Amino acid sequence: MAAWHTLRSPAAAAAILLSACALAASTLSACTAGGDSGPPPYVPAASTPAGGNSAGNSSPSAPAGAPAVAGRIEAGLQLPWSTVFLPDGTAIISERDSALLKTVSGGSGTAGTLGKVPDVVPGGEGGLLGLALSPNFTADRYLYAYFTASQDNRIARLRIDQSGGGLQLGAPEVIFTGIPKASTHNGGRIRFGPDGYLYVGTGDSQRREQPQDPKALGGKILRLTPEGRPAPGNPFGDNPVYSLGHRNVQGLAWDSAGRLWSSEFGPTVDDELNLIVPGGNYGWPEVTGAPGRTGFLDAKVVWPSTADSSPSGLEIVGGTAYLGALRGQRLWAVPLRGDSASDPVGHFTRTYGRIRDVSLAPDGHLWVLSNNQNPDYVLVLALTG
Repeated sequence: MAAWHTLRSPAAAAAILLSACALAASTLSACTAGGDSGPPPYVPAASTPAGGNSAGNSSPSAPAGAPAVAGRIEAGLQLPWSTVFLPDGTAIISERDSALLKTVSGGSGTAGTLGKVPDVVPGGEGGLLGLALSPNFTADRYLYAYFTASQDNRIARLRIDQSGGGLQLGAPEVIFTGIPKASTHNGGRIRFGPDGYLYVGTGDSQRREQPQDPKALGGKILRLTPEGRPAPGNPFGDNPVYSLGHRNVQGLAWDSAGRLWSSEFGPTVDDELNLIVPGGNYGWPEVTGAPGRTGFLDAKVVWPSTADSSPSGLEIVGGTAYLGALRGQRLWAVPLRGDSASDPVGHFTRTYGRIRDVSLAPDGHLWVLSNNQNPDYVLVLALTG
């Protein structure tokens, strides 16, 4: 079992670290990362089944049970990065290097292509990255996308219209620019919060002076209006910065009490799960992990070796945070207890390879995006409470 550190209230509930081969035995003929055989095809449903898990409906005092493999969706994906779900259950998935938006239709599982986001310049870790759906989508039809352009990382919104029984992608309207780019550390996760504002995770773009500078956009979590302005009530006034001292934020999610959590890459040590507060300074590059240094906020969970984690997408269901691990090639489950966290539990270790994103589907399943390029797929997991 990988080592970790947690800052938590007394003793975590016992959790079982499942053997990936044992868990997948009923559906896999071999235990290999992205091998020839695998889970059966899965057809998503658009509605939540009775008794199924959704955010906030399981007890925050006990971790969810081990997820079970419901199947996988083959959609010809290449380097998928983010998933959002339309009101009818249709999934939209971004591909980093191709800049394509792929679709999987709710109910039928039919795969297709919505369109290509223009002006994306892929390279290294840059390209078409995070997606977010407007909280007023039924009225404004906006899909938001974070992507790498020729000069910077930026955010645009694109209308998705229904025409002739199909979806049509409109031209992008760029709403925010100037996020620094590099071959690595581009951040890229975006999500609308419970307050209706857009939260943006950025990387330090290999510019170590940026994370501690509240006037710089690198190494931050930003908070914007849907039009791309600094959101009212931000901690530094008319400034988009919400928190600082980050290295490379890759996951954003809220718990049932409305607390914001983020996942973040460490350098060669100390990957982090952080509880975000307005104006909080999380230390990079001065400190990593949870050293207890005055003026900086400690991470709630620290993975000392990035080989065990390198956490990307983050989702919170009930009382459990689920993190996809890239180098660690597993799904981490972290029981949350108020403003603290208990010991992480790893699932599917080195069974499905690198995991880029974790998203809660409308039917209560977790959709997990592989990141292996051979080609990639959606692993669908059923949660047990």
